[in-house]
Amino acid sequence: MHADRPRAPVDLPEAATLRLNRTRFLSFAALVALGVGGIALIDPTTLLGSKGIHGNAAANVWMREMGVVLVAIGVIAWCVRAHPDSPTLRAVLWGNALLQGLLLPVEILAYAQGTITVLSGVVPNSILHGLLGIGFCVFARAMARSALTTPTGST
Repeated sequence: MHADRPRAPVDLPEAATLRLNRTRFLSFAALVALGVGGIALIDPTTLLGSKGIHGNAAANVWMREMGVVLVAIGVIAWCVRAHPDSPTLRAVLWGNALLQGLLLPVEILAYAQGTITVLSGVVPNSILHGLLGIGFCVFARAMARSALTTPTGST
């Protein structure tokens, strides 16, 4: 390649550009929740083992319960991913932001206390919770306020 020759700009069709809109974000969040939730339901010992936790019957039950919750959240996110702005969708986004924010310190504290014994069981999830939380907040705040008002007298 010649260093003195300028590169021609690459003209990508709009569909090929990487742009994260709310539909794509919710699709991603749904697939993550469905995938992790499915693994937690089917094989909780694998998920626990990835954190350095030696599972027992109680831990497996708890992990399966979390799997049920994650699958349900994933289904909700998938179902609303293309919905227009609404008070209900905004509540779903804020609820998910709260969920991510509350989950973020759980594994970090568990690692600090020695319950989770491998850092690789904490770092990816912590990054994911942080990014998802930010995304949910951004998309919830971005909703047009005018689309969120309900007519007078309605409930």
